[in-house]
Formats: sequence, C-alpha cells, structure tokens
Amino acid sequence: MLFNRSRKLQSSLTRTRQSLFGRLASILAQSDITEDTWEDLEAVLLQADVGAETTIAVVDALRERAEREHLKSAQQLRGALKENLLATLQVQAKPYLGEASRALSVVLVVGVNGSGKTTSIAKLARYHQQLGQKVILAAADTFRAAASDQLQVWAERLNVDIIVHQPGGDPGAVVYDAIQAADSRHAQIVIADTAGRLHTKHNLMQELTKIRNVAARKLPGAPHETLLVLDATTGQNGLAQARTFQEAVDVTGLFLAKLDGTAKGGIVFAVARELGLPIRFIGTGEQPDDIAEFDAQEFIEELFQ
Repeated sequence: MLFNRSRKLQSSLTRTRQSLFGRLASILAQSDITEDTWEDLEAVLLQADVGAETTIAVVDALRERAEREHLKSAQQLRGALKENLLATLQVQAKPYLGEASRALSVVLVVGVNGSGKTTSIAKLARYHQQLGQKVILAAADTFRAAASDQLQVWAERLNVDIIVHQPGGDPGAVVYDAIQAADSRHAQIVIADTAGRLHTKHNLMQELTKIRNVAARKLPGAPHETLLVLDATTGQNGLAQARTFQEAVDVTGLFLAKLDGTAKGGIVFAVARELGLPIRFIGTGEQPDDIAEFDAQEFIEELFQ
C-alpha cells in the first residue's frame, strides 16, 4: 500500500471526524428514532458539506429502510447509514489509467487556480515515481507565468524532466513536445498542467479541447486520464466549479486536494453522487508524499471510527 495510505487517510480525516461527523455518534446514541433524529441527521450532513441534494437522498433512503425493516432504535441506523454512504461513493468506473498496459500514458490535470493543482501534480508525479515509472511534466498553463515557475521548482525537487515554453505560448504545443520528449526519453507518464482560469465556459472548452486533440494526434488514445483537482475546503463552491469543467472536458476522475485542511469532508459524497465521477486520489498534506489512492470502504471506516 503506497505511502502508508491508512495512516495518511486517518490523519487527513481527523478534523472531519472530530467535528461534524463526530456529532453522528451522539445522534445515533439516542434510544428511539424520532422526528428529531431525522432533523439532526440532516443538519449534520448539510453542515459537513454533503450538499442538499445528496443529503435529502440519503435521509429519504434511510427513512424508507427504517420503515421497511421496522428499525426502532437510532443505533440501528448506524449500519444503514454506513452502507448508504459507501454505496454513494462507489461510482462505477474503469481503474486509474485503465486495465491495458501501454508504453506511454498521458494524464491531463485541470482545475481552477488556487485549488492546489500544481502541488497535486507534484504528488501525482511522486506517486508514479514510487511505481518505478519515469515521469515528464508538461507546463501547459502558459497563461500564468508563475504556474510554469512553480512547476519547475517541483520538477527540480522531484528530479523529473519538464517541458516549458514561453509565457503566452500555445499550450497544445507544450503537450505535443512533452509527449515527443517522453517517447524519445523512454518515459512512461506525461502529466500535463493546464490553465485554471474560469474566464468563460466557451473559451475554457475551446482551450482544453484543443489540448486534448493535440495529445490524441500525437499519441492515439491520449489523454488516458483527465483529472480534476478539487479543493475540499471550498465545499459547495468547489462543486459548482467542478460542474463547469465536467461540461467543458471529459473528466475521468477527481483529485481531492486539501482534505486534511477541512472539517467538512462530506464534499466527497456530493461529488460522487452529483457528478458521477470517481475520486482517484486525495491530498493528505503539503509534501509530495502526502497522497493516497482513494478507497471508499476505508474512507467510510475512518469516518465512523
């Protein structure tokens, strides 16, 4: 298990578990199920950033099950709630990078500025390094000069190659050159940064579509993953941003950043249910090794400790 996933996940969920989700224990410790039980449960889920739509769906499903199975005590709801939340997270999706092995894979990383995208790319590079794969970074966020500078700092720190063009250059050309460099240098993974500005959906779609098309022309099937970096601390605002990217480009999975910095980790349930996207990775700290593969079962168990 890479990076001692259990320990990192446990640590990253401390604030969520001890705050709002910690209140579940007192609610489920009540003797009987009353209308107050349902109202309290709904309030906790909402405050934990599970989101209104997902909260209503979860509570309604629990009400139906309680009636169907004649559940009387609040404690009996605990197991039912765990099962419901686990099912919410288990989005049907192909494994990360798919089943088939290939000589070279391209991962496109998207997300708004400030979401933790650059740091998440560094973590992803480190993840693939730990798998014994050679990584090349593509600084395709040419709109913001500082983006390339920040990525170069991480590249030097991780000792990985990086392809950089001049500020304001063609981001598609950066990705093209990175794939070409990866092929000649026998690298297995290209991780491409992209501009994170939400100027308009139309322009965003045009730019990302162009990058994807360039990648596909250079390497059939590329990009093999398009990961959306979502800042867990932004809650429902982050969910709205995610919808914009999902409409603009074929997102295949999520990298949930800054999970360790929020007491409202319930955003993962809203993301999974409302966007229908699998969570591939979570950020568990600020260092390159602070990344964990997302495991729904493990996530639920940690929350309900």
